[in-house]
Amino acid sequence: MKKIALFLAIGLLASAFSSCVVLSPKKYKALLARQDSLSTGWGESQVSGEELRKTISGLQKDTADLNGRLNELQGKYDQIDGKYTKLRSNSSTEISKLSADLKKREQRLQEVEEVLRKRDEASNKLKEKLQQALLGFSQNGLTVEMKNGKVYVSLTDKLLFPSGSIVIDEKGKQALTELAKVLKQQSEIIIAVEGHTDSQKINNLGQIKDNWDLSVLRSTSVVRYLTDTEKVPGIRLTATGKGEFQPLEANTSAEGRSRNRRIEIVLSPKLDELYDLIKK
Repeated sequence: MKKIALFLAIGLLASAFSSCVVLSPKKYKALLARQDSLSTGWGESQVSGEELRKTISGLQKDTADLNGRLNELQGKYDQIDGKYTKLRSNSSTEISKLSADLKKREQRLQEVEEVLRKRDEASNKLKEKLQQALLGFSQNGLTVEMKNGKVYVSLTDKLLFPSGSIVIDEKGKQALTELAKVLKQQSEIIIAVEGHTDSQKINNLGQIKDNWDLSVLRSTSVVRYLTDTEKVPGIRLTATGKGEFQPLEANTSAEGRSRNRRIEIVLSPKLDELYDLIKK
């Protein structure tokens, strides 16, 4: 480029000499100014070219950095895409597993509901049989009802025992005999005998110290009669005393206290089938 500028200057001078033998001072100065302008332009072009090269170099570096960053992002994307694909596969497997578990639970629930339905059906039939068998004692304070799938036979103390006694009287024995006839036909029934009292303190009853004693001893008297006399298998019975702590009514009246003094015979169907379902 420098040589070109020089040749251009020489050309201009030659042209000037060819047209005129002698140059005027004015034209000579103009030629010199033209030469300076060309030299300045050449210098500036040199500077601009250097800046362009620096700019190009910077752009090339930026491009390389961007390519590296793009490759890094592509690698992360591929990694995330792989995890997503794996997650979708696992999710499908989990959904299938949950669906199978849900179906299994629904089946077990249906089985449990069927067992409970059979239990309630059996309890209702037992209740009807007991009501028929014990109908003659209903006026003496005997009731039969069903609660929570269990049959409750409630006998007031005046039906079973003389006042303050743990010895069953004749009317009480008759009621228990009729009850035993039904129980011996229902071998799948579990029998719990519960003694209950009012809140009045015990006075002068010899070996009976308090209401706990009275409730327990009366329940064991009933169990002994059912097992020893009526031959109901003892393995099916339990005897418990609740004392004064599960009253039916407030102990503020003679009638309420009379209702609270009672023997409750709780009859529960065996639920082995239900327990086996729960264990699964």
